[in-house]
Amino acid sequence: MTIHPRPQVMRLTEAAAERIRALSAASGKEVEGVRIGVKNGGCAGMEYTMEYVGEQGPHDEVVEDKGIRLLIDPSAVMFLLGTEMDYEVDRMKSGFVFNNPNQTSACGCGESVALTPASERVPDVVEASE
Repeated sequence: MTIHPRPQVMRLTEAAAERIRALSAASGKEVEGVRIGVKNGGCAGMEYTMEYVGEQGPHDEVVEDKGIRLLIDPSAVMFLLGTEMDYEVDRMKSGFVFNNPNQTSACGCGESVALTPASERVPDVVEASE
């Protein structure tokens, strides 16, 4: 039997990790991690969600990257596979940006997106003939 590692659902850029650390420290609360998800809404159909949480949910997908613990909502995993979360600052705005290969379109204001679930999952365990 050959065991293949599960693919990491998301990864962070250094800028996103630094911003999350700064916001967590400024919150004054005990933070277990950052829960990332998606919900229906906006003119393009879906919106990313992000919240600081004090406790991991029983079905959260846990991703540790650059010292940050991301807790991925189980209903969002297939929409977020392969996503890189960045933090960008420009003249007009600053904020977290999701570079998601499952995104098919976005609204003009950038607040909502259209997402298609990843079509194929990599199996957790693959048996090899000996």
